[in-house]
Amino acid sequence: VGRITEDLVRRRAEHNNCEIFSLEEISLHQQEIEKLEHLDKWCRDLKILYLQNNLIPKIENVGKLKKLEYLNVALNNIERIENLEGCEELKKLDLTANFIGELSSIESLKCNIHLKELFLVGNPCTAFEGYRQFVVATLHQLKYLDSKEIERSERIKALQNYPEVKRKIREQEGAYLLKRAREKEEAQRRMQERKDEKQKQMDSKLGFDSPDSPQEKSSHAEGDGEQERCRTENDDEDRKFWEEPTPYTPESRLETHRYIEEKRRAKDNIRESKKREKTAWTLVTAEGKVLNVNVPKLHFSLKDDEENNQIILDLAVYRHLDTSLLDVDVQPTYIRVLVKGKPFQLVLPEEVKPDSSCAKRSQTTGHLVVTMPKVCKIGDITQRSLNQKVSASIKHSDCSTQQKTTRRSGQVEKLEVDPSKYSFPDVTKIIQEKERTGQGPIKLQPQKVTDVKKSCVDFENNEDVPPLI
Repeated sequence: VGRITEDLVRRRAEHNNCEIFSLEEISLHQQEIEKLEHLDKWCRDLKILYLQNNLIPKIENVGKLKKLEYLNVALNNIERIENLEGCEELKKLDLTANFIGELSSIESLKCNIHLKELFLVGNPCTAFEGYRQFVVATLHQLKYLDSKEIERSERIKALQNYPEVKRKIREQEGAYLLKRAREKEEAQRRMQERKDEKQKQMDSKLGFDSPDSPQEKSSHAEGDGEQERCRTENDDEDRKFWEEPTPYTPESRLETHRYIEEKRRAKDNIRESKKREKTAWTLVTAEGKVLNVNVPKLHFSLKDDEENNQIILDLAVYRHLDTSLLDVDVQPTYIRVLVKGKPFQLVLPEEVKPDSSCAKRSQTTGHLVVTMPKVCKIGDITQRSLNQKVSASIKHSDCSTQQKTTRRSGQVEKLEVDPSKYSFPDVTKIIQEKERTGQGPIKLQPQKVTDVKKSCVDFENNEDVPPLI
């Protein structure tokens, strides 16, 4: 704030894809700019430049803008017209509501042969006797002055009385410049008085807040009373500043701006200190347990995409929220997203790979979509799914067989699997194929097992138990 920066120019050049070298029009109004600079180097092709309602005290650094056609510097602190000779294509100049009292400075605009419109409304020079006649007679190329067309007869008349009008303008200029010198001295004196008064307040406050002072040991009630006293002093200071009669000058306008800026900065500091005093959100317990937290209160969905072996988080972030205000942190067991500093944290159902994860914003809804690949491989998932299918097929088998198998689950757990066989057995061959013993229908009862392992001496055959492979 106060200066023209490259970042400010790029932000105001969105209509030109943020490119400043080919920029032809830019609006920098109400940016609290205190010096006109850099534009003649960065934006050589400018044709239209809006700088109204700033704090610019002098026209400068625009002489290299050869293509400039319209310059608007209304509502600034400009006191004389200068440094526009290089703007060869200038057609319109708006100096409304400035502090131009040196009317003879318009003679510098004689070089701008294409200048057709000039606005000086609201300047002290417009109160001079013979103001319009002097401008009309001095600038022959003008077609409009203060939105009023210049007639040919008006110009002829102004040229006839030009020497007399010019003499009167010079006299009034001299009186005005003396008045401005007194105003500047008064502004300096008033500024020094305010600075001394503020220094006294700071000294008294430091003395009050020193560790050795007895007030440091006072109770909370006295502290609250001190806060109330400070608030009252600030209110009195505001009332005194705004009610004090002050002439409308560039110095008073700048002083008002600085005062408002100081008050705003003080409020921001108080707000920031209150934010820092707030207790931090508990995201991880003292035991190391990660908690699920949704401080921004956003809707979300967590999808387990087994087909692609990944977990997808869809967070309903505000559509028009700037992406720079989002901070995504993916950990193996949880994900944390800071939305304007407010944490959203979610524990994941499976371990993921943070390095392979990616986050994207939807261009239509603005949602944040985070894709997190799982650590376990697809083969493990296939094996797990096969296990689930097998268990499902066994569950749908005969109820009595399931109950008896459950009773002997202790023995089943003790069975050892041949380590050389890693492939899962064929589900279709769990039950042995039944043989037909005659020409009649197939027997529904399971076939008796006659082949008993000879190596198992103590083996007892139980016909109710299905054979094991």
